[in-house]
Amino acid sequence: MPRKGMRSFFYSNSPSPSRSTASPSAAMARVVEQAEALIMKWDAETSAYARVTSLFYESKREAYDFIKCVNELQKAMHILVSENSSSDILVRAQRLMQMAMKRLQKEFYQILSTNRAHLDPESVSTRSSRLSARSSTSDYEDDGGPEDEIRTAGDSISEVELVSTNVMDDLRSIAECMISSGYGKECVDIYKIIRKSIVDEAIYRLGVEKLSSSKIHKMDWEIVEMKIKNWLEAIKISIRTLFTGERILCDHVFAVSDSIRESCFTEISKEGATLLFEFPRLLVSKSRRSPDMVFRTLAAYTAIADNWPEIESLFSFESFTAVRLHALTTLSKLGESVRTMLSEFESVIQKNSSKSPVPGGGLHPLTLEVMNYLSLLADYSGVLSDIFGDSPPPVNSPSPEFYFEGSESDDTPMPAVSVRLAWLILCLLCKLDGKAKQYKDVSLSYLFLANNLQHVVSKVRTSNLRYLLGDEWISKHEYKVRQFAANYERLGWCHVISSLPENPKAAILPEEAKDSFRKFNSEFEQAYRKQSSYIIPDPKLRDEVKLSLARKLVPAYQEFYETNRVALATIRNVEMFIRFAPEDVGNYLSDLFDVTGTMNSGSVSVSSSSSSSSRRRHR
Repeated sequence: MPRKGMRSFFYSNSPSPSRSTASPSAAMARVVEQAEALIMKWDAETSAYARVTSLFYESKREAYDFIKCVNELQKAMHILVSENSSSDILVRAQRLMQMAMKRLQKEFYQILSTNRAHLDPESVSTRSSRLSARSSTSDYEDDGGPEDEIRTAGDSISEVELVSTNVMDDLRSIAECMISSGYGKECVDIYKIIRKSIVDEAIYRLGVEKLSSSKIHKMDWEIVEMKIKNWLEAIKISIRTLFTGERILCDHVFAVSDSIRESCFTEISKEGATLLFEFPRLLVSKSRRSPDMVFRTLAAYTAIADNWPEIESLFSFESFTAVRLHALTTLSKLGESVRTMLSEFESVIQKNSSKSPVPGGGLHPLTLEVMNYLSLLADYSGVLSDIFGDSPPPVNSPSPEFYFEGSESDDTPMPAVSVRLAWLILCLLCKLDGKAKQYKDVSLSYLFLANNLQHVVSKVRTSNLRYLLGDEWISKHEYKVRQFAANYERLGWCHVISSLPENPKAAILPEEAKDSFRKFNSEFEQAYRKQSSYIIPDPKLRDEVKLSLARKLVPAYQEFYETNRVALATIRNVEMFIRFAPEDVGNYLSDLFDVTGTMNSGSVSVSSSSSSSSRRRHR
């Protein structure tokens, strides 16, 4: 008879005794006698064999017969109570029931204790994903046992999963029998004690321990970082395996009672879950923050946010309201900490007070630090979107809408996280504008700005910042790079270009030509000598500047050179006036801006002899 039908029989009106061929008392007496034989066999107080042998280990068939026998005894007792609540046969049945419950209590404890490996959360989770829900083993009929039913579930079940399934079903059959017999408390107490110790041990082995805020404050950053890494791994294992496995096991063993399921899982897991979600909240209270702290905080936020559906599902019971609220509070604290750390980072940018100009107009350390930081932050764009939500752009400093609107033709505002990161870049660029003023040479200040903005644009283009700021943002700032580079060329080389006649092909007197060559030689050597230490780290920008300078200078000089070299060929010591062939000018320009080092200032005069040889070859 199915379990639910049996229960309804127990608690509903029993069939009229008049319908039975024998008297109820006689029939129930036979049930008690049959139960007595099997129960006494496994009574540890009267049988040495029963004291050292496990019923479920010795014979699974007999174990389920034992449970079936107890269920029949319980049914008989209900009928006997309705006839005569003080009859001898009822007293005898009650004594047998106590002996049977004591035996099942022992079996329940032994199965839980000796099968920890088969009831570990990973095995239970795997088992749950492979097998569909099955009816209680207390429903088995004589024509088949649990082994037979499991075999029909599919040959793909591994041996470990098979053992795990058997053990879980054994526990469920005992639990249902004891609960229906009024001994649920004894069964539940054993379960809670054993399984809670397993959860607590697992949490400890995962490196999650109870800490105070003051204790974290005293820790070295290396230790804190190690604990953060442990926690990130711990929450993944705890949610996906540990608590999931415990919930599945609890739901299966105590499927007969929702209230018992909730009570057991709550007592087993609540303390460990609270401890798990407490650590990140204590972490963000640590006042001594390293630059990497924001990334650890974002990782912690991500770990909780990504697992939130599982957290809500696992801890869905009303008794876990405090745990869910604790996790949400921790998530809120982590988000608040990230916002605070980014504000502190902005303050660090604005307070940077380095006074020494970067040699050669190269990349400022602040540029490297800020862009590395922001490009890493962009990897957490999804989480940052949650943290910043719809918060307005910073208002503590005036800022052009240029930095905050993705497109002038698009009325859709940029996401808050995009606005926030664009603002931090703007803070950097404003700071770099101030750093550029440290150079005495204005042309070098523009080269410095071009180099640093180029690095900013390059970092944006090659990281997730590109998707946050947009291609138009990149295009606008690339245009500014070209403007800075053009200003450098104009101010750095204008004297060289203006030293040549406005019309280099125009015929002029030899004396005028000599003066123009002298002036060009002087201006070119001076410009080259000064700018031979200038650098352009970005290869693309370096080639563009070189090409632009060559296009402006070499063709004009070549025209002037070709027009006047013949007229001056007969003059004594002509090499004193015509020191550079056009290809020499191009070669010198190609040597500029190399980060690995350029020719020294003496190179111009040293190579003038080769220029003379080259010039003679052109005659």
